[in-house]
Amino acid sequence: MKKLKYYFLSVVFISTSIFAQNQEKVKPQGHTDQNKFRQMKDVLPTPSNTRTASGAPGHEYTQQKVDYVMDIRLDESKNQIFGNEKITYHNNSKDYLEYLWIQLDQNMRAKDSKTPDVKSDNFNGAFNGPASFAKANLKKRFDGGFNIEEVKNSDGSDLSFMVNRTMMRINLPKALAPGDTFKFQIKWWYNVNNHIIEGGRSGYEAFPEGNNTYVIAQFYPRLCVYDNVEGWQNMQFWGRSEFALEFGDFDVKLTVPADHKLEATGVLQNEKDVLTKQQLKRFEQAKKSFKDPVFIVTQEEAEKAEKERSTKTKTWHFKANNVRDFAFATSRKFLWDAMAVDINGRSVMAISLYSKEGNPLWEEHSTRVVANTLEEYSKLTFDYPYNKAVSVHAQMGMEYPMICFNYGRPNPDGTYSERLKRGMIGVITHEVGHNFFPMIVNSDERQWTWMDEGLNSFVETLAELDYDPNFFTGNLPKDMVTYMGGDQSYISPIMSQGDYVHQFGPNAYAKPAAGLYMLRHTIMGPELFDYAFRTYSKRWMFKHPTPADFFRTMEDASAMDLDWFWRGWFYTTDYTDIGVKQVKSYYLTDKPTDKAKEVAKLNNLNLDDYKGKLVYYGEAEEGKIPENAKNVSDFPAINDYLNSLSDEEKKVQITDAEAPKYFYEVTFEKPGGLVMPIILELTYADGTKERKTYPAQIWRYNEHEVKKLFRTQKAITNIMVDPDLETADVDVSNNSWPKKVKQSDFDQFKDKVKG
Repeated sequence: MKKLKYYFLSVVFISTSIFAQNQEKVKPQGHTDQNKFRQMKDVLPTPSNTRTASGAPGHEYTQQKVDYVMDIRLDESKNQIFGNEKITYHNNSKDYLEYLWIQLDQNMRAKDSKTPDVKSDNFNGAFNGPASFAKANLKKRFDGGFNIEEVKNSDGSDLSFMVNRTMMRINLPKALAPGDTFKFQIKWWYNVNNHIIEGGRSGYEAFPEGNNTYVIAQFYPRLCVYDNVEGWQNMQFWGRSEFALEFGDFDVKLTVPADHKLEATGVLQNEKDVLTKQQLKRFEQAKKSFKDPVFIVTQEEAEKAEKERSTKTKTWHFKANNVRDFAFATSRKFLWDAMAVDINGRSVMAISLYSKEGNPLWEEHSTRVVANTLEEYSKLTFDYPYNKAVSVHAQMGMEYPMICFNYGRPNPDGTYSERLKRGMIGVITHEVGHNFFPMIVNSDERQWTWMDEGLNSFVETLAELDYDPNFFTGNLPKDMVTYMGGDQSYISPIMSQGDYVHQFGPNAYAKPAAGLYMLRHTIMGPELFDYAFRTYSKRWMFKHPTPADFFRTMEDASAMDLDWFWRGWFYTTDYTDIGVKQVKSYYLTDKPTDKAKEVAKLNNLNLDDYKGKLVYYGEAEEGKIPENAKNVSDFPAINDYLNSLSDEEKKVQITDAEAPKYFYEVTFEKPGGLVMPIILELTYADGTKERKTYPAQIWRYNEHEVKKLFRTQKAITNIMVDPDLETADVDVSNNSWPKKVKQSDFDQFKDKVKG
């Protein structure tokens, strides 16, 4: 045992704290001289009449409305889509608009597109094999951009326009005044891409005998958002960061081969014209089935349709009100099943379209996962407002109002791994969840990817764990350790535009989701978090929120100052690293020490004058109490003091049986740049454990290190920081006391041989 150190304590020397000591300064990662708890006023926009300081829309908030009437025709033989759209633009702003900006996303695949030019290339040599070499170096460039045939005013006259890559400016004949509308039409066509070969967020997949499955989106010229934050949101589309769109009403007619099955955004208007009597009957059965999906088209029927090829066409007519986009899927290969979902007393249809190549996985899980997603998201946000949600089998993951495209294909013999199954369940949950973020809570995906992907990934995590409590989500704080502790030159703050970050997935999806999970489970608690999150979701339904609106609402609805968290987790690349730097164990004694005598001499005091009135303490090793240690009740001075109290005062004092016998001064260090709560698990000598959590504000006066004193009746044998990895701590080697010694590989091998 090391030599004991003795100190002196007396009310006379109350300013001489027992535990005062020189603090060794450390240099934490991401350290600046600025307080980590300073408010966000330097980075958040000034509140206004359009967006309040509470995070809610202001009384002067406005947004535009765009209505579309479209006639669309799919030519399956040439894989081309032809469209004629009539657009009504409602200027609800207080501004005069000289022009309109329109998104031409398909131009990313045009022959003169600059998208391939900004990508880094390397030579794919012959060692990759003939097929890989040919695909990488000998393939012709696909011509997939929009062919604009005409842009006309409502009176039939030509409109002036200019195309800048993926954006088209319509030059208005005169400025569009506040409150006015402008009607015009665009006629266009384009070559549909094979998304298996060319990639992309829509297109077709080719199967034998000319059978294709089409998942079609971004297929029509779409109006950009004009708002009171950015003006025109007309940032170019480079293929990664997604879309910002206005809400409106859609009236769409889709002409496809007569033997195709088709689903789309909106409510089908002519079901008797496009469905057989048997299909109609089955669909009515599905509306009453809340437990298991009902087949509208069986696999046997779909396989039969694959062997035939109609030369006729059918037109499917859909209408959708108050949606921000439109997409559809069509093929003769599709199986089709559906079931009803009870959303707070209102029936919504969960639907799946998939080819036989998706079975048996899709038949078992897809529609059930859609139903679970609608239920869980509605609990955490708002009741799902649309009539249906559709999951379509495709080799991608992409979302649109009421319909999404999802991967997950078993082996040709129908077998599949657990990993594939969970991946499919995850992507369906994620893409269906996008109906809430951003299809309804309509953030600017091009600028702030995390506002839809991150928020959605967070709610997805909760929905997946509800579907399967053992589900591996990849979005928990512990899953962020490798990313956040990695090479800082390849990490960007969450608050970065998505086209300019290295690790897009962790940056926009996983880290925001993990941060929100941490807020809910560790920092705020589910009750406070859920109320605030639901408030944000309801405030911004069918509106255009910004990051500031989210941050402010979460604080406004919870009475929690979270600026430290937003600043650290979202605006920096700092990481969490909190550890136990030192533990000192103390005991009480009535014997004066050399140190006590020294202090007394400096203050001209005679210790004999204070005999029986002073309490001394010693520092022990790891909580071991020497024989001369005393209990609190052994000191006459303490007993005299307690006896002198009034009956009321005595009520707030602990009893002798409750009095602490062990005293531990624990110094916590924070090499990491983030401030976070300190989560502790204390293990006592009798094997019992206790959890304590200290809020992040414990670091408010010293972000390098802090101390806590533990007064216990039982010896502490182990102290563990963040035992469940709730704060994404990147280095757990300093998380325990006594410090755990990592066993060498050789010792591990020896133990294995002995075992």
